[in-house]
Amino acid sequence: MDGMNFNENADLEIAETDIAIIGMAGQFPGAKNIEEYWENLKAGRESIKFFSDEELQTAGVPSYLLKQPNYVKAAGVLADADLFDAAFFGFSPKEAQIIDPQHRLFLEQSSTALEHAGYNPHTYRGAIAVYAGVGMNTYLLQSLYPTLLSSTELDSYQVQIRNDKDFLPTLVSYKLNLRGPSLSVQTACSTSLVATHLACQSLLNGECDMALAGGVTVFANPTGYLYTEGMILSPDGHCRAFDAQAQGTVVGNGVGVVVLKRLTDAIADRDTIHAVIKGSAVNNDGTAKVGYTAPSVEGQAAVIAEAQAITGTPADTITYVEAHGTGTTLGDPIEITALTQAFRHTTTNTQYCAIGSVKTNVGHWDTAAGVTSLIKVALALKHKTLPPSINFTAPNPTINFAQSPFFVNTQLTDWQPTDLPRRAGV
Repeated sequence: MDGMNFNENADLEIAETDIAIIGMAGQFPGAKNIEEYWENLKAGRESIKFFSDEELQTAGVPSYLLKQPNYVKAAGVLADADLFDAAFFGFSPKEAQIIDPQHRLFLEQSSTALEHAGYNPHTYRGAIAVYAGVGMNTYLLQSLYPTLLSSTELDSYQVQIRNDKDFLPTLVSYKLNLRGPSLSVQTACSTSLVATHLACQSLLNGECDMALAGGVTVFANPTGYLYTEGMILSPDGHCRAFDAQAQGTVVGNGVGVVVLKRLTDAIADRDTIHAVIKGSAVNNDGTAKVGYTAPSVEGQAAVIAEAQAITGTPADTITYVEAHGTGTTLGDPIEITALTQAFRHTTTNTQYCAIGSVKTNVGHWDTAAGVTSLIKVALALKHKTLPPSINFTAPNPTINFAQSPFFVNTQLTDWQPTDLPRRAGV
């Protein structure tokens, strides 16, 4: 992704494959919108809620579970996730009651993102696409399914289309009058970045004139979790990406949406351009993974190098990387090794590129994890400022930062590269 100010960089070359981010919206732990989110990031706030026993008991957590020494009473929680302006979107109260809250939140934020971009979808003449994914539907399991078994009033077909993952993008397209492709994207933690990649391809292929991309993960009744040594979740509710004390991440909830348009069209239409996506790539590890849920160095290095090659972007022009950064003892070293291997194709420089992970602030959002990072980087490009990656005191001794291009960015920093555009990888 390449941040540009077109008044100051009028002579900067514009590629036909460049994609502009012209609108953004989201709801985050500790932040109801992107403005509050940015303020939290700048301040280095950890927006993880730590529950009292009383709160967890009210939420239905059994007393015997609370007494377990490995039960962690923490999560990234959304305020007012249960609220919904049903009438605004043409839903009856009964319809609204059976809709997965994740669908409701994504619909709301899609509308907000288009408004942020300055477009009314009901009067816009072009084709607007939707590429999006949604997390596991815990609302159906915890609230609707028990009622469905004993109720004669709930229509099982309506419950299906209001809760199944397949219906999220087309719900947005129907309610907002969007006429471009409308596709459900489900690739677990990479969902919202893969959705963004596919949205970019759709724009470049001429299938649409504008595209919404993003994801949502919201647990219906967020509580704590049982810590298991060696797994992805932290024993104390804190994510310490790349740190010597890192032992995992924490569950988070959130939703994020970006509005995309071909850069040449965005300039011609005088849109507000928050950031520019220069290119992207997607692949898979096959059987090269350490395990099914753990990536391989080779697979990650290959896709990073491919994205750089597609755009003709030398690694020494990239001065920030927003990492996956789950703070796991296995994943963090693999990620830095892969990034280093990919960057070494075009640079031998060491410790010139800042790196960070928003999971230290808001936790891991599963299907919405990527768009959370994408919005963070777009805001950093726009404000010419790198927010700190928090909970870092000493580097993981198994990561060779000294011989890598990277250093963990732990302070709020002016982002003004000398003789280079502000350029980041996500």
